[in-house]
Amino acid sequence: MKKKYALYPGCLMPTEQYAYELSIRESLPLLDIELVDIDGFSCCGEPMKSVNRLLTLYLSARNLALAEKHKLDLFIPCAMCHLALSECRHILGNNPEMKKRINGMLASEELTYKGTGEIVHTVDLLHDLVGVETIKQRVKKPMKGIKLATHYGCHLIRPTEIGRPVDSEHPMKMEAILEALEAETVDYPEKLDCCGGILQINLPESALTKTGQKLKAVQEHGFDGFVDVCPWCHKMFDSRQSKAGETVAAKLDVPVFYLTQLLGLALGVKKEKLGLELNLSPVDKLEFG
Repeated sequence: MKKKYALYPGCLMPTEQYAYELSIRESLPLLDIELVDIDGFSCCGEPMKSVNRLLTLYLSARNLALAEKHKLDLFIPCAMCHLALSECRHILGNNPEMKKRINGMLASEELTYKGTGEIVHTVDLLHDLVGVETIKQRVKKPMKGIKLATHYGCHLIRPTEIGRPVDSEHPMKMEAILEALEAETVDYPEKLDCCGGILQINLPESALTKTGQKLKAVQEHGFDGFVDVCPWCHKMFDSRQSKAGETVAAKLDVPVFYLTQLLGLALGVKKEKLGLELNLSPVDKLEFG
């Protein structure tokens, strides 16, 4: 039986990180996930939270209300967007006055936020809803002998009180998904370290230092590749890997993939359809199947 979700693309995925969207649209239908596009989605508001908290809540609630209007739950692949909409749902669920105020703002578009819709990220959609056993059954090209490092990112693991897709101390859902593809995963000390992306506007050198330090550790631990599930993190580890290497005085040569790119490959999708040519890290180092 197919599961249907409204796809909330956020800002970065449809304007820069095209590979994430391509791999999502190619791989998820093979797992009986139907994605629905809704007109009118806007920014989640998260980048503006420190400047205007009310605006952030309004924008997040507006997107949630649009999905509710279509009677659809939301699939949010971007961890930052997922955090913003999760926080909005938590705040409005515990603050009736704020909910009333936000709905007053939404009334001009004939929208109402009710709080009835669910939201999922890539990791819990695959692990909790599709299920590891189902993924195992659909694998056509197993990834035996490939050792992969996972990166969850800061926005996916905290704050726990608003509800996050994975455990904040010892997240293992990505590992379970990759092992269903028959890849090898190993914990490493730097797994929960930040990508540095949140610092890139005000402290670009510090941001690249965080990126470079983590990739250098992954390289030294002997991983064959690095896997992420956030377009902001991927931008740092993939697109800015060369610059990050210069910043930490290291020659970095780490293939960086979206989880959904590897999923698609394992399900038999041709790499040309998964946006691998858009990855700027050396993904061609690895051969699959």
